[in-house]
Amino acid sequence: MLYNLSDNPSIASHYVSEIRDVNIQKDPMRFRSNLERIASVLGYEASKKMDYIQREVQTPLGLSQESHLSENPVLITILRAGLAMHNGLLHTFDRCDSAFVSAYRSHSTKEDFTIEVEYLAAPDLDGKIWIISDPMLATGNSMVEVYKALLKFGTPKKVVVIVSIATPQAIGLLEKELPKSTDIWTAAIDPELTSESYIVPGLGDAGDLAFGTKL
Repeated sequence: MLYNLSDNPSIASHYVSEIRDVNIQKDPMRFRSNLERIASVLGYEASKKMDYIQREVQTPLGLSQESHLSENPVLITILRAGLAMHNGLLHTFDRCDSAFVSAYRSHSTKEDFTIEVEYLAAPDLDGKIWIISDPMLATGNSMVEVYKALLKFGTPKKVVVIVSIATPQAIGLLEKELPKSTDIWTAAIDPELTSESYIVPGLGDAGDLAFGTKL
């Protein structure tokens, strides 16, 4: 199921406008902060679709029946750009285990590339809810390859994908390659990809903007 927050503009739309702005992008701390806040909002919205149980809580003055998450998801971040979003999700799901995966484009030409997955650090993922985050969902290939690589740690109970900006092409690929029950949460959907598979209008390279230009 696709959930696009820009269909009903909220504070997340304001944060997206700032991460796109070439002038505001000059401040990497603000860029990281906005990615973090977008992730917190998307995580909050995604939490509404999760299961809850009722627990009795002792207050100083009596007992109260309260809703608790029935289980904690595992937060899976695609390095390096996803680190800022990871912190935002940790604010929302503060008792979750975390997993980290590095995925990058290995270019044979300027326009042709494959996705290489190298570093993997994860707890037992079998039967867990996976929340996989990355700022940009351009072609969707990185997300699919990360999902496949993670299967060595177990089979998910459910997959939740959280991204700041996505494309229709990438969404279509995830709907084809990931489990049918997968939820995709995004703050915006952009219509185009360049010949080099960059999102238009997009925002540029999220990893470089957040953490500095790589060689």
